[in-house]
Amino acid sequence: MRLTKFYTLIIALVCFSACKDNSSKQEYAINSETDANGFTYETVNNDPTGLRLYTLDNGLKVYLGKNEEEPKIQTLIAVRAGSTYDPADNTGLAHYLEHMVFKGTDEIGTTDYETESKFLKQISDLYEAHKKEQDPEAKKAIYKQIDSVSLEASKIAIANEYDKMVNSLGTEGTNAFTSNEQTVYVGKIPSNELDKWLMVESERFSQLVLRLFHTEIEAVYEEFNRGQDNDGRKQYYATLQGLYPTHPYGTQSTIGVSEHLKNPSMEAINAYFDKYYVPNNMAVILVGDLDFDETIKKVNDAFGDYKEKELMHPTFPELEPITEPVKKEVYGPTAESVYVAFRSKGKGSDQEVMLTLVDYMLANSQAGLIDLNLNQKQMVQQASSFTNFNNDYGFHLLYGRPKADQTLDDVRDLLLEQIEKVKKGEFEDWLLDAVVNDLRLSQIRQYENASSTAYAYLEAFIGFQDWKDRVVMLDEMKKITKDQVVKFANEFYGNNYVEVHKIKGEDKSIVKVENPGITPIELNRDKESDFLKTFNSKTSPDLKPQFIDYKTAIKEVEMDNGVKVSYVDNPNNDIFNLNIIFDMGQDNDRMVSLAAGYLDYLGTDKYSPEELKQEFYKLGISTNFFSSSDKTYVGISGLKENLDAGLALLENLWDNAQPNQDTYNKYVESILKGREDGKTQKGNIFWNGLMSYAQYGENSRLRNIYSEAELKKINPEELVSTIKELRNYKQRVFYYGNDIDAAVASLEKNHTVPENFLDYPEKTEYVNLETGGNVYFVDYDMVQSEIMLLSKGDTFDPKKMAASRLFNTYFGSGLSSIVFQEIRESKSLAYSAFSSYRNASEVGKPDYTMAYVGTQANKLEQAVDAMMELMTNMPEAEDQFNQAKEATLKKIAAQRITKSNIFWTYEGLKKRGITNDNREEMYNTIKNMTLEDLKTFFNENISGKSYNVMVIGNKKDMDFEALSTLGEIKELDIDYLFNYNQEEDVKL
Repeated sequence: MRLTKFYTLIIALVCFSACKDNSSKQEYAINSETDANGFTYETVNNDPTGLRLYTLDNGLKVYLGKNEEEPKIQTLIAVRAGSTYDPADNTGLAHYLEHMVFKGTDEIGTTDYETESKFLKQISDLYEAHKKEQDPEAKKAIYKQIDSVSLEASKIAIANEYDKMVNSLGTEGTNAFTSNEQTVYVGKIPSNELDKWLMVESERFSQLVLRLFHTEIEAVYEEFNRGQDNDGRKQYYATLQGLYPTHPYGTQSTIGVSEHLKNPSMEAINAYFDKYYVPNNMAVILVGDLDFDETIKKVNDAFGDYKEKELMHPTFPELEPITEPVKKEVYGPTAESVYVAFRSKGKGSDQEVMLTLVDYMLANSQAGLIDLNLNQKQMVQQASSFTNFNNDYGFHLLYGRPKADQTLDDVRDLLLEQIEKVKKGEFEDWLLDAVVNDLRLSQIRQYENASSTAYAYLEAFIGFQDWKDRVVMLDEMKKITKDQVVKFANEFYGNNYVEVHKIKGEDKSIVKVENPGITPIELNRDKESDFLKTFNSKTSPDLKPQFIDYKTAIKEVEMDNGVKVSYVDNPNNDIFNLNIIFDMGQDNDRMVSLAAGYLDYLGTDKYSPEELKQEFYKLGISTNFFSSSDKTYVGISGLKENLDAGLALLENLWDNAQPNQDTYNKYVESILKGREDGKTQKGNIFWNGLMSYAQYGENSRLRNIYSEAELKKINPEELVSTIKELRNYKQRVFYYGNDIDAAVASLEKNHTVPENFLDYPEKTEYVNLETGGNVYFVDYDMVQSEIMLLSKGDTFDPKKMAASRLFNTYFGSGLSSIVFQEIRESKSLAYSAFSSYRNASEVGKPDYTMAYVGTQANKLEQAVDAMMELMTNMPEAEDQFNQAKEATLKKIAAQRITKSNIFWTYEGLKKRGITNDNREEMYNTIKNMTLEDLKTFFNENISGKSYNVMVIGNKKDMDFEALSTLGEIKELDIDYLFNYNQEEDVKL
C-alpha cells in the first residue's frame, strides 16, 4: 500500500506552495536555459530528477530525464483528455479512441488506403444509422451489413502493423490507459531505437483511421464484461457517483455504459481526436539513457510540424456541498467491505498536501492510526486509506473489511473513530516528521527508477502543474504543525462523506448480451505497407548485450561465526537491504509461515506491539519476516545510518517476542475469515485453486494446510519457539548497500548464532501429475468465463530456454503474437488471450504449456476451438517470425541486471542448476534460429499434447456438452479445492 499511496502523494501542489512566501522559493527556483541547438528549456534548482522541460513552438511539452542504469528509455505520450470529456451520449468514447490509435494511419496498416477509406466511410455511415435505429431487428440487419463491409475492408488492412514495428524495436510494456482527464500511450524502448520509435510515433498521432473497428469494439465490450465481474470496480464507481452526482467524474465511467458501447459513433470518435489530440494538449515524456541536446532535436523533427489549435477544456458547474452521509450499496459474489469517502478540492489545491499528510498519518503500513489501532490490534479483518486527486476534485477514502462477527457499520464506525482522533489531536507529535521522512525515503527509491520518474512527470503535465511545486512539496509538508493538522481535520471531516457497502449477493444490474456473430476478418500477415518497408530499411546504432560474471559481481565475506555474507554495492544512494536467508521454507516446516505471520502482532518484554511498530517507523526501517516454499527470510531495509539501530530492534523482537493467547485467537479468526473471503475471489479460485489442482491433484502445497481444529489447538508459545529456534539453523546473509564493513560489524554485534547449526528438516515432496482428459469446473456468479488449457511437459532442460522465449514472443504473448491476432483481432472472441511455454523454476521439475482465454460464456466454445486449433497447428509467418526474433534479441541486448537484482537473479539460476549468465547462450542460439527450428520446437513440445482444462464461470450459462469434448468434467467444490473440508467433488 505504501508505494501506491506515495504515487498519489507526489502530485504537484501548485497553490499550496506557490501562494506562500517561504524560504524554499529561491532554493527551488525555476531556471530558463538554452541548449547547444538553441532550444530553451526549464530546470529547477535542487531537482533530484534533473528534469529538462521543453515547450516546442507548437505548444507540445517535452519532459526529458536522464537515467543511465540501463540502455532503455521509458516513453509516455500523454493527451490531456479522458472520459471526463466524453459526450454524455457517447460515454466510453475516449477509451474506444485509445484502442483505435493502435490501428494505424493512412500510411500504417494498409495496402491501399484510397480503396480502404471508401469502405471505412460506408462503415461509419452504417454505424450512424445503427445508432439511430430503434427497432431491434432492423439494428441487427444493419449490424450484418457492418460485418459484411468490415470483412471486405479487412482484406486491404494489415492487422497490428504498428505493434509489429514497435515490437521489432525490442519495446517492453507496449500499452495505453485512459482515465478521467488523460489518455497515455506507454512503451519502454532500447535507447538505440529512439530514431525509429519517433518515426512511427510521429506518424501514428498525425491521423486517426478507424479500421478493424467492429472487432475492436467487441473486444472493448469484453473489457466492459470484465468490469462487471469486478466488485471492487463497481464499489469504486458507486463511490464516485455519490461524491460527484452532477459531475462527469460520477455520472460517466471510463469504460462507458453498455448501450453506448453497443451503439458507437465513428464520427464522434473522429471529432474527439481532432479536438484533443493536438500538440498544445499533448506531452512527450522520455526518461532514461539519453542525450538531452540530441533528443530534443529529434523530438522536434518528429513532432514540430504538428499544427497547434485553439483548445478549451470543458468546465462543469460547481458541485453542491455534501451535508449529510450519502449511503449506497453494491452487490456481487466477493467478500463484503465498506468505503467511506470525503470529497475534496482537486490537484494543486490548498487541501491536497494536508489530506496527503493526514492520509499517511492514518495508514502508512506501519505506524498510522489505522495501522496500529485497527490492523495491529486485529479490530477488523483489514483496513487502510488512500487519496486521489483529479483536476477539478479529489477525495480521501477509508476502507475496511469486517471480521467474521462484524457488520459493515461496525467497520465504518471504527474507521471514523480514527478521523476523530486526528480531530482531537490524539496522535504523537513525532508522527508528522516520521511521515515526511518516510515519504522522502520513498521518493529516493522512486527517482532512481526511470519509469517511476516518467510517471511523476506525467502527473505534473496532466494537472497543468509546474514541476517546481512538486519538487518543493515535501519541504512544504515539513512545515505543517500539529495545530494546523487538527484545525484542518475539524474543518474538513464531518458528516460530509459517501459510504458504500459492498454486499455479498446477486447483482441484478448486470447486463448480458448475445454473441453478435462476427465474421472473422483477414489478418494479412504476409503483407506490408510502404511505411513498414521504409521503417525496416532504416538501421539503428548497434547495441551490444552485456552479461554478468556472477562470481565477481557478487562479493562475499565470512563473519567470525562462520556465516557467509554475500553483498552487492549500492551505487546510487544510502538505502540498504539486508536479508538473513534460511534455505528451508514451508515445505520443510509449515509452522514457520504460520509463526512468521503471528510474529507481526507481537511485542517484546520492552515494547508493546504498537510501540514496536512505532520504533521501527521512527527509524524509517521496514522489516521482513517471510517464508516461501523453500526459503525463509528475515530482513530489514531503510537508510544505512539506521541499519544498526534497526537490526538491534529486529533482533530484540526475534529474541524476546512475547506470546499472547488472545492475540493468537484473533490471528486464527483472521486466517479463517481470510479463507472465507478468498473463496469469493475468482482470481484466487482460478489462478491458485484450479491451477494447483490441475498440476498436483489432492496432494498439493496449496491443500497442505492446518485445519480449523488444528489451528485452534496450537499453543502460541510453540509458534514463538519456532521463530526463536529458527536462528539455530544453517543460514546465510545478503546485503545490498554501502559500507559492507559496517553492516558486518552490526551483524557481529546484534545477530547471535549457535556454534553448531542444525540441519534443515526434510522437505515434503509434491508430485506433478500427468495431464489430459480432465475438465475441472468451478461455478461462480460472473458474466465472463475463463478457461485454461494446461499440459505437463518434459523435465526442465536449460537448452530449451532460448527456443521457448522466442516461441512465446512469436506465438503467445504480446499484441502482435499469433494467439492475440487470431483470438482477439480476427475473431473478436476475447479481451484477453495468451499462450506460453513455461520453463520450470527448479531442476528436476517439469515444464508446462498453457493457453488462456477470458470471454463471454456464449463465445466460449468458439474461443476454445480456435485456441485448440492454434495449439495443434502453429501458423507460419516468416516476416512475423523475423520480427519476433529481432524483438527478442533486442530485449536481451538492452537488459541490464543491476543492484540487488544481481543476487536475486543468480539465486533463481542456481535453483535451475545454472551457475553462469545463461542469457549469452540464449542470445547466440536465438540469433541462429530459423522458423523451421521454431516449428520443430512446437511439434516436439506443444502440438498434440494432452491438456487438463480449468474452467470458471456461471453454471447456468455454461455449455457442458461442448466442454465434455475436452475431457471428463468434474465440478469442484471450493472448500474441497482448497482443502478447507473434505467434501467430495461432484460429477456432472
